[in-house]
Amino acid sequence: GEDEEGPRRLRAAAMAGFVRELERRAGPALRLEQRAAGGVGCVVWDAALVLAKFLETGACPLARRHVLELGAGTGAVGIMAATLGANVTVTDLEELQELLMVNIENNKHLVTGSVRAKVLKWGEDVTEFQPPPDYILMADCIYYEESLEPLLKTLKDLTGPDTCVLCCYEQRTMGKNPEIERKYFELLQRDFELETIPLDRHDEEYRSEDIHILNIHRKRTVGAQ
Repeated sequence: GEDEEGPRRLRAAAMAGFVRELERRAGPALRLEQRAAGGVGCVVWDAALVLAKFLETGACPLARRHVLELGAGTGAVGIMAATLGANVTVTDLEELQELLMVNIENNKHLVTGSVRAKVLKWGEDVTEFQPPPDYILMADCIYYEESLEPLLKTLKDLTGPDTCVLCCYEQRTMGKNPEIERKYFELLQRDFELETIPLDRHDEEYRSEDIHILNIHRKRTVGAQ
């Protein structure tokens, strides 16, 4: 029927790569290429928009801070941080490096800090990402049960006592999602303190009842100064 035509056209455009503009408070929008053919990592998810715009509120001082983005996908969040003066490493799997490089290149004139892309596979050695960054950014990184343990290992290996992890996720009610989410936060709470950033501190326009931003820190170990 006629309904089919829309989605088909959209898919055709998607395969070719389509650009998502993300407005900024100060200056020109970020232009983010997306790839629909490459699986989940290649479109700008709503949680990434919410987190990127939260960074712009200035709630967390980013200038000259070391920032690492996990599961960066298009790089939207990390590139936004770099326009706010942070020195950023956006990380994802090998197959997303090309897209990350394209987006870094397309927005480099807006960057006031620095930004580079590197491969980081959750659960593997993170020596080259030491010393611990000031901030770790994660948008919508919780969707596969089998990636929970490796992701938690990576978070533990990367964070120092002063690292602030900002995790933004869309609460999903379908299928196994609630169960995976619950398990993730349960495991996370063994080593980390979690604090929800209230909705009224999110960007006034880019916010949603079912998108949450958590501020996560390593638990202070007993006897640590």
